[in-house]
Amino acid sequence: MALIFVVSAQPKALVPDFGSWDWNLKKAGHLLIYGALALAWQHGLANGGKPTFWQAARAVLCAGLYGATDEFHQSFVAGRTAMPTDVAIDTLGALLGVLASWGWRRAAAINRAPLC
Repeated sequence: MALIFVVSAQPKALVPDFGSWDWNLKKAGHLLIYGALALAWQHGLANGGKPTFWQAARAVLCAGLYGATDEFHQSFVAGRTAMPTDVAIDTLGALLGVLASWGWRRAAAINRAPLC
C-alpha cells in the first residue's frame, strides 16, 4: 500500500509517458497492483490458510476502497486528477486477482485428486 501511495503522490511532471501505449500500460499496472493487493489482503484475512468466500470478498472490498482513497489522495497532487474509472479498474484488478487465486487452488486440488 505504501508503494501505491508513493507512486500516486508523484506530480504529473514526474510521471513517465509511454506514448501510444501510455493508457494501456498504466491501466494494466492498476489491474496488476490491485490484484496483488487483494491477494495480500486475502492471505492475511485467511491467516495464510485457505480463504473463505467472505474473506475473498472482503479482500476485494478492501482493495477497492483503498483504490478510492488513493484516487482522493491523488486529487491533491499537482497535475493529477481523481478518476472514478481508475477506482473501477482497481476493483476489477482486485477481483481478477482473487478469482485467479481461486482458479489456481481449484486446479491444484484437481491435480492432487486420486486417479482410482
